[in-house]
Amino acid sequence: MTSSLLLQVTRIAVRLALTAPLMLTVAVPLAAQELPRAARPEEVGLSAARLGRLTERLKQGVEKGEIPGAVVLVARRGKVAYLESFGLRDPESKAPMRADTIFRIASMTKPFTSLAIMMLAEEGRLSIADEAARFLPAFKELKVGVLRRSPDGRTEMAIEPMRRPITIQDLLRHTSGLTYGRAGANPLKQAYLDARIGSTGDTNEQMVAKLSRLALVNQPGTTWEYSVSTDVLGRIVEVVSGMPLDRFIADRITGPLRLPDTGFFAPAAKASRGASAQREGPKNELPVIPPVTEDLAYKSGGGGMVSTIADYARFCQFWLNGGELDGVRLVSRKTIELMTADHLPPGTAMGPDMARFEALLPGPEMGQGFGLGFAVRTEAGRNPLHGSPGDYFWGGAYGTYFWVDPKEKLFAVLMMQSPAARLPYRYLMRELVYQAIVD
Repeated sequence: MTSSLLLQVTRIAVRLALTAPLMLTVAVPLAAQELPRAARPEEVGLSAARLGRLTERLKQGVEKGEIPGAVVLVARRGKVAYLESFGLRDPESKAPMRADTIFRIASMTKPFTSLAIMMLAEEGRLSIADEAARFLPAFKELKVGVLRRSPDGRTEMAIEPMRRPITIQDLLRHTSGLTYGRAGANPLKQAYLDARIGSTGDTNEQMVAKLSRLALVNQPGTTWEYSVSTDVLGRIVEVVSGMPLDRFIADRITGPLRLPDTGFFAPAAKASRGASAQREGPKNELPVIPPVTEDLAYKSGGGGMVSTIADYARFCQFWLNGGELDGVRLVSRKTIELMTADHLPPGTAMGPDMARFEALLPGPEMGQGFGLGFAVRTEAGRNPLHGSPGDYFWGGAYGTYFWVDPKEKLFAVLMMQSPAARLPYRYLMRELVYQAIVD
């Protein structure tokens, strides 16, 4: 070897030695985004053969055209035991589903906003016993609409004062008297559509201003009515923290927990990872789901976020750990206990349209209640789905679903974009995950 060639080799070796530590420091955060993997499902008390039933059923669902594709993750005792992708990420381009696909998670946003409220409560900046009007003065003048039948059979609406104010706890547990807009005979819910509540061009402040001009559908505290309550909480986060909701969640939750693909939209560079829906339903229509890269003005605290299965799995592990993940604690164990307890008082009525939740209804007939951001199973039996008392769960209208079972030290996440198939596949997930427990 000549002296000049030897000098070049030496220089290359020095450069490699100097850059190696830098390469390692870049790789560590990326690897830390994934939870540990079990060598075999049996390591955490799950049967690989029985989990195969879940695989086969999801494959069948794709083959039969029930769903375009999905990603499923099951973890137990802090380790991922099952992670599989099925079907297509984009039915139009025939792009295959991948584990890093980004989904619109709709109401699986609610736990993030609810957590933000509880973080502010832990800092003494609010109490969930506070009246919402303390932070949203326009809510002081809210009235309650009461529907009655006139002698000639027409529906008439009377206006009554609130018997008590709406509290932040009411907003967290959906007993505020607010609702979601719904076309039909109920003029109170039609008014939400007429007022364009949730318009993607509005800010949270503008959305709350619109709400303050509408009548409540129930007296606060009396009825569980799934609603825009969590969107209102998003505005309270902004008022109390002085930060936009999306920035608060990014700075205080998704950043510290290392959820790099979770937010209110995905950057354009990640467009090739976005999930798309297929035509479905009785009219064979394409569901209206915003692309994951669309940065909507309306940062919906109740349904505006995007995520991946890896990120949401970390979020579930955070709950299962009692408010901590990888040495980062956002809230105390006691706050998690409070959030995952049933907050519906005895005798709480279910809104007349709420039967659409079927086995997921947070009512006593299903052995379930509602905590501060998600439904909670309160007892064994009654519910036709597998689970444990104390497990908590929720899903998104576009098809995503998760649950956390502290008793079994287990959680599962389903990611897909198929509104029409969401309930049947939530049932399948429960049945086929729990039947795989063999310890």
